[in-house]
Amino acid sequence: MKRLIIRPGAIGDFIVSIPAIECLRTAYLEIWTAGRNVPLARVLAQRARSIADTGLDLLEVSGPQPWLLDRLRQFDSIVSWYGANRAEFREAATALRLPMRFFPALPSAGCGTHAVDFYLDQARTLAACASDGIPRIPCGAVRGNGAAIHPFAGSAGKRWPLERFEELAQRLAHRLPVEWCAGPQDELPGARRFDDLHELARWLAGARVYIGNDSGPTHLAAAVGTPVVALFGPSDPAVWAPRGPRVMVAAAPTLDAIEVTEVENLVWDAAGML
Repeated sequence: MKRLIIRPGAIGDFIVSIPAIECLRTAYLEIWTAGRNVPLARVLAQRARSIADTGLDLLEVSGPQPWLLDRLRQFDSIVSWYGANRAEFREAATALRLPMRFFPALPSAGCGTHAVDFYLDQARTLAACASDGIPRIPCGAVRGNGAAIHPFAGSAGKRWPLERFEELAQRLAHRLPVEWCAGPQDELPGARRFDDLHELARWLAGARVYIGNDSGPTHLAAAVGTPVVALFGPSDPAVWAPRGPRVMVAAAPTLDAIEVTEVENLVWDAAGML
């Protein structure tokens, strides 16, 4: 069977979908996703493409180009989180008789179900599979002895104060080398930056411990098996905390209520240095 998975969303959205994607694996699997996630999707499928490069939006706007329709009809099964909330897109796909199954893109507010389980339960309506519900991204890196810090997140409310990260780094530096990473637009002099997410994954896999907010890199660090300390404020860690073999969470209604000493203790525990 040839299957296409269409998975839009940010880095963390993609990563919490990985167990579901693995459940849906067929003899040939292709993934269309957000451009930044393509390097991660290539690890999971025979082919990965950026949704923006496929012309998929033309299904709803002006009808598909013949080449797009021919491509879509090559698949025996299409699983899409793209367009799930747009009736016009779903109606266009149905009218073309495409073998497309739509799934809700986000867990409902207050559902209490972890996002990984939410997507995995959806996948199990199409394919039986055993899964421990832990996203994994193989990258073959060797674990080092340093701490990696990513102090940013998609919104200001999800960011622990930078000065507390800086104080934490000063405390850790007495026993561990500390390196910082940041996104292309983040202002942080001296931080490591990566255009390719799989290269970032390899770098994170080389850390002894990682500290970060509710963000894509935090999910990525957990998915490569690095011990993680994740800081959560307004978002619910019961739904959105990263999953991994050693993930610890510091949570409070507002992030400024989390003290440096609390995080430091979690870091030493995660790094196996208590």
